[in-house]
Amino acid sequence: MHAARRTARLLGRLTLALVVLGCGAYLLPSLMGYERYVITGGSMSGSIEKGSVVFTQARPVADLEVGDVITYLPPADSGVGTLVTHRISEIEQDDAGRSVLRTRGDANASVDPWTFSLLADTQPVVAGSVPALGYPLMALADRGTRMLVIGVPAGAIALLALVELGRNIAGLSTARRGPAGTDGTLAPVTTALAPTPAPSS
Repeated sequence: MHAARRTARLLGRLTLALVVLGCGAYLLPSLMGYERYVITGGSMSGSIEKGSVVFTQARPVADLEVGDVITYLPPADSGVGTLVTHRISEIEQDDAGRSVLRTRGDANASVDPWTFSLLADTQPVVAGSVPALGYPLMALADRGTRMLVIGVPAGAIALLALVELGRNIAGLSTARRGPAGTDGTLAPVTTALAPTPAPSS
């Protein structure tokens, strides 16, 4: 019984530690000025593999160079409605003096079939990546997987806590009864008196 309690406490503390570490790992990049993106395709294979997480930092658009890997939303007429992480292959100036960019995935044979200008003053540029870290995040995007990975352990910890609470309440109730009978009343206390010596004649 005691071994089971110790195991339950250990599992609870381990789960709590993992949750704290996970939250810290999730929040720390944002606190340091980085944004995270999960790579779901293979167009950058060879440098950034599918399933990686890339960390980007904002850089002034005027400082962008050919060779920078950026995460951006292609123009509306491209037919691509999701963010793309590709390498800048060309930077030119249009008649209005604006920078016009073209990108290409490292694993693609040709450049992307669109050009675009960045309207914001800054642009997320990839500063680093972690391979395979994105797979758990992609799995957690599914509600069923999220319930399984988070809900089941949380429910098990809550159940163990309730069982432990019930045992503690039962132990407290037993301790309060003390040396009484099963009815909870205190047992009578008797004091043995020493016999009075008979008067000497």
